[in-house]
Amino acid sequence: MENVKWKLKGSYFETCNCDAACPCVFTSPPTQGECTVLIAWHIERGKYGDVNLDGLNAALAVHAPGTMVETKWTAAAYFDERADAAQTEALHKIFSGQAGGHPAVLASFVGKMLGAKSVPMHFKSEGKQSSLSVPGIIEAEIKLLEGQGGGPITIAGHPLCIAPGEPATVARSQSFRFKDYDWNWKLSGRAGFRSPFAYASD
Repeated sequence: MENVKWKLKGSYFETCNCDAACPCVFTSPPTQGECTVLIAWHIERGKYGDVNLDGLNAALAVHAPGTMVETKWTAAAYFDERADAAQTEALHKIFSGQAGGHPAVLASFVGKMLGAKSVPMHFKSEGKQSSLSVPGIIEAEIKLLEGQGGGPITIAGHPLCIAPGEPATVARSQSFRFKDYDWNWKLSGRAGFRSPFAYASD
């Protein structure tokens, strides 16, 4: 385990093939029997030792063949090509779980990594919509659902979470296309979540 001190803050969203709302966050079986999910992070403020990570992006595409806490995931990672060598190394160490913190918990579910690529990443989060575009690989956009009185719908304290300590705001995908390795996913109108996140070394 790395001893470098680090911390990240920013916003993230995810979208998957489950019908809204996704039961995976309650450690229940996915609605389609398996889960194909994209998780996208935008780092607003980040530091790994002396390496500044402000403004960079990362994403993880995951396939789980059943209930996410009971099966091993196959995953593929994507990192912002704007990162220099030191920043890229820091992102790899953090999101692979080597540097500890909550990403290490997420990494413990991964049984097979297909690869990690540096790619052009265009992350947007404005109003009720968030999106990630990686040309030729990822096009994902979600829109927050309206609850009572037009307010957000949130889920707090769910056991399987990307952003511990933060309520997840429920969304629905406007579009979700992913094509890489042997995967070719084309979905829309499915489950999504968005929230702030804060990770740090243990």
